[in-house]
Amino acid sequence: MKRNIIIFTDSGDTIIDESSEKRRIDGVVQSAECIPGARETMHYLKEEGYPIVLVADGLEESFENVYRENAMDNLFLARAVSERAGAEKPAAVMFETAMKLAGLKAEDKKRIIMVGNNIKRDIAGANRFGITSVLLTWSPRYPMVPQHEEEIPDYKIAEPAELIELVHKLEAEYKAD
Repeated sequence: MKRNIIIFTDSGDTIIDESSEKRRIDGVVQSAECIPGARETMHYLKEEGYPIVLVADGLEESFENVYRENAMDNLFLARAVSERAGAEKPAAVMFETAMKLAGLKAEDKKRIIMVGNNIKRDIAGANRFGITSVLLTWSPRYPMVPQHEEEIPDYKIAEPAELIELVHKLEAEYKAD
């Protein structure tokens, strides 16, 4: 079944628990665990037909390592990684790269949600780019109180499993339009 909603997602503290990362001396993450419920949520959404695109700051090898280790290497339709894109979120080039890699057009922006844990990077970036922003508040690692209007998320969820209900709600609303 073709779905209308497209999920862009961050990685650290959105899918992968940053506190569990084991890094080599050069900074490449060799292994890490998923945050509770993230693997199951993402696999469920993919099985339901929702395209999932990684939009993350970091090193390509780090993402390859942790997603292979967690049996999630085939989860993503595309991966927009800052090392390859030459910029980090909130730069528009990160979201433009994700759209290009996923074969999306400007008119698809209204169907995209960006899920992330960082209001300065994920939420501000999504809001500036004109896509729906979803703040995952699971980790206290970064500030959750917006300092500027562009840091205010469209939606908030406390744990990954809540994304399923939100995506279903947004899918139903999109069909109703």
